[in-house]
Amino acid sequence: MESEVSNPTVSWRIPNNWADITETFHEAVKDLKLGELLHDDLFGLFEAMSAIEMMDPKMDAGMLCNRGVRKIVSFDQAVQDCILKLDAFSDSEIIGIIDSTLACLVSWLEGHSLAQTVFINLYLHRPYMIEDRTLKAFCLSVYKLLEIIKDLVHKAMVYEEEDFQPMQYGYQLNPDISEQRMIGMLREVEEDLHKKLRGNHNEETQGVYGRIRFIRVFLQVLIIFRKEDQQPCIADCQRLLNTSIDMLYIVQDTVHLGVRNEDVDNEHIVGFEPSINQRLLPPTFPRYTKIRCRAEAVLYFMEMVERFKIVCRIQSISSLHQALDFFIEFSKCSPCILSRSALQLLYPGTNPVNLKDILKDAVKTFICPPALLSKTLLANAQAKHYVDTFLSHCSRPFQNFLQLCGHNRARQRDKLAHLLEEFTTLQDEAERVDAFLHNLSVSSPLSRPHIACFGTWVLYHTLRIMIMYLLAGFELELYSVHEFYYIYWYLYEFLYGWLISALSRADSFLVENEILNELQKNKGTSKKKPKYKKKPRPYNRDIIYLQALQNMCGGYYKALMGFRLEGKLSMPHPRFDSEQVRYEHRFAPFQNLLTPPPVVYSEFRDMTSFQRFQQQPVDSVFLYIAGCKHFHQARQLFESVPMDHEVAELLKICKTNFIVLKLLAGGHKKDSTKPPEFDFTSHKYFAMIKLN
Repeated sequence: MESEVSNPTVSWRIPNNWADITETFHEAVKDLKLGELLHDDLFGLFEAMSAIEMMDPKMDAGMLCNRGVRKIVSFDQAVQDCILKLDAFSDSEIIGIIDSTLACLVSWLEGHSLAQTVFINLYLHRPYMIEDRTLKAFCLSVYKLLEIIKDLVHKAMVYEEEDFQPMQYGYQLNPDISEQRMIGMLREVEEDLHKKLRGNHNEETQGVYGRIRFIRVFLQVLIIFRKEDQQPCIADCQRLLNTSIDMLYIVQDTVHLGVRNEDVDNEHIVGFEPSINQRLLPPTFPRYTKIRCRAEAVLYFMEMVERFKIVCRIQSISSLHQALDFFIEFSKCSPCILSRSALQLLYPGTNPVNLKDILKDAVKTFICPPALLSKTLLANAQAKHYVDTFLSHCSRPFQNFLQLCGHNRARQRDKLAHLLEEFTTLQDEAERVDAFLHNLSVSSPLSRPHIACFGTWVLYHTLRIMIMYLLAGFELELYSVHEFYYIYWYLYEFLYGWLISALSRADSFLVENEILNELQKNKGTSKKKPKYKKKPRPYNRDIIYLQALQNMCGGYYKALMGFRLEGKLSMPHPRFDSEQVRYEHRFAPFQNLLTPPPVVYSEFRDMTSFQRFQQQPVDSVFLYIAGCKHFHQARQLFESVPMDHEVAELLKICKTNFIVLKLLAGGHKKDSTKPPEFDFTSHKYFAMIKLN
């Protein structure tokens, strides 16, 4: 056995073949800045991510979970030792227990385990032993809430391991009480509290009443969302949600009345034991769980109810394109897992059975293809079979698109890359179906030519996915500033241009179809040539908006090229960096697409070389002026569309960036070597350029 020597600086003994590397370690890392990692053959990124940072409470859960000598007691032991009481609760005690439980429920919805959140409440371990009627009804309703929430989230299937933990750790979430009986129990308690308030109005009793009524109404809303046999009644949902908001205001005003633990070292009140389920956790490093405070939990539920109100609007939307826009916009506010799941379950288009008919209407609305309108083509059995087969094949990708919008923002980007693979297959099939239908329409004198209608529709959605993928990198802060220029260049030169072209094509088809319909109606009614008014362009607003975004991307691209030319951007050392590798990595999901064709790095270098510009030599002033023109053009386009919050923010960014580039073109701070700042606080994708 190895001999050991004593070290006076520590309380344990160290083998004599060990060496203290503390000073050596500090000397080695003194040149590293905060957030930088040292890479070694034996210690790479995988080892760094897998390492436990010892003595850090967030990483080393044992620092808090196992600290101290306080005895952990179960429910039965606590009752036997008279630590927990089962009856004669004061209103402040009930408020404290309910608010602490709701805070634990919020922490569970944020991705922590049931064992470390909701079931640290000892009263939930034996709810039938509680003698107090109010607390007993509440504890049983918590079980019902957990059961329904878990069922809703599982059905929607838009959660990842960081969003939601469904494991029950041996607890049975469905007590032998029906949903209607549970609602009845809460209503009976609610009526008793209401009578008590009429006899003697008390703020604490009012607080208990508001909490019980909120739980009952919130439970009813979730039950309505879970109904499979029929669509939820929007009127009932809105009424219940308005009631729950009113009750949450009462909860918010009385949250300070709940009993609290006077012990500074223990934030939990009597009846809440954070380590009671530690033996149920898997044999890994325990995850430290920070329970939300009560006031934050109330705000969380208020925001959730407001999101539920927005979610209910999806039932009034029939068009697939409008529904996709709704899903995408709703996802931008980073909603909670329960709100995202409710949206997935309320929209009928997420069901593959309903999606085929919805897709058929979507294509008709988007571009009016003759194959879905002409009686001659519809009568052709082979043409009908091709169209039905194509729409059937579209069901799965579009269902995945809708489901993708329900995932958290970080996961969406990965799933968008996989979704592009499915749309690549759809593009190929759409081209073949279009070619067959075009040949058939040409041979039929009664039908309009069918030219790339399905292909244009698929291309439109493919381009939207590509743009969403690139813009998500800004939101997730994946790009370095020196990478911005080729991201904005790709959006400016290709994606927005292609998207505008696809929309313009669909726009022309719709107008042409309307004119032909009027010709057929007026046929034979008059010999005079009818006068036609100029038809409004159906996608005029969308096209102008996209042109403005395209000009913004062009402005950023020209500005960044000017910064690069003046050396105002921090560039990585060439020895440790390859722009080609970074470029190919950023656009890797686009490589297999048929349309638009991917731009390889060599083409990118040729297309961005200064030799393309007619003015020689090209200097930073020329680029800043070009960027000014783009932002000015974007501003004019934004001013011509209906104003909303996002357009107002983009308009403000255009004005600011125009002024900044105009100052730079005039020589402002020309000798400064400090890099410009890109401020994304106003908008996630388009920054406000600031000079330091």
